[in-house]
Amino acid sequence: MNPQTEVFRFFRPGGVPYALVILLVTFVAARLLTASLSRLGRRFPDKRLPINQAGSFLRFSIYLLGGAGAAASVLIMTQEMLLAVGGTLAVSIGFALKDLVASVVAGMIILVDKPFQVGDRVTFGEYYGEIRDIGLRSVRLVTLEGAQVTIPNNKFLTEVVTSRNSGAVEMMVQMDFFVALDHDVARAKRIVEEALTTSRYVNLKLRWVVNVSEVSEAEHFAARLRAKAYVLDVRFERAFETDVSERVIAKFRESGIYPPASSSKEI
Repeated sequence: MNPQTEVFRFFRPGGVPYALVILLVTFVAARLLTASLSRLGRRFPDKRLPINQAGSFLRFSIYLLGGAGAAASVLIMTQEMLLAVGGTLAVSIGFALKDLVASVVAGMIILVDKPFQVGDRVTFGEYYGEIRDIGLRSVRLVTLEGAQVTIPNNKFLTEVVTSRNSGAVEMMVQMDFFVALDHDVARAKRIVEEALTTSRYVNLKLRWVVNVSEVSEAEHFAARLRAKAYVLDVRFERAFETDVSERVIAKFRESGIYPPASSSKEI
């Protein structure tokens, strides 16, 4: 008997409607869960990241259970059927789905090992942004410019990914300012410190610092003022950088402090 015909012996046509219902319920349940957790995260912003992380795990589980339930509805689960399906489909479907299976397994590893979590700001290759979703097949990353990048889960098993906040709401932000060596570097440092510590986005309960070092910038030697501080929430990263930079630049101009090889007309 043809092996493919043998497979259809274990197919239950009457179970197709039930399978469709199960898949529909699975889809609706996942969407409702996402919407509910999103509202919960807005209501309790300090718990937003743990809520989002739990949501990814629950959605993952719902899809797996729904898929298993749909398969059980249309297949007659006997030992003979399992042997027939295993022999016939292992090569044909297994090869076609190897990347998908690898991504599903990688997704489970990501959820358990937690190299990053939903809500983390990560750098992967040329992309930097926030992890919005860890799905069955892929991870969705939204860049600071608003672009959504979809990355297969199995890519994270072989390539380097850097997490900036590692599951925490707070995140360190680094900013560099350059000053000509013949200008008042000490005053420039005080200006940066004041702008940093008075920003409404900064978390002063965590360590902050402004380091000064001599570097080569634009083919000129300059004093680099490297400011490091934590924001209250990863969502404030760009707002914090903008707030501090605008006030530092304005104060530098007012104080006659400029980058190397610059004049007041050029700034």
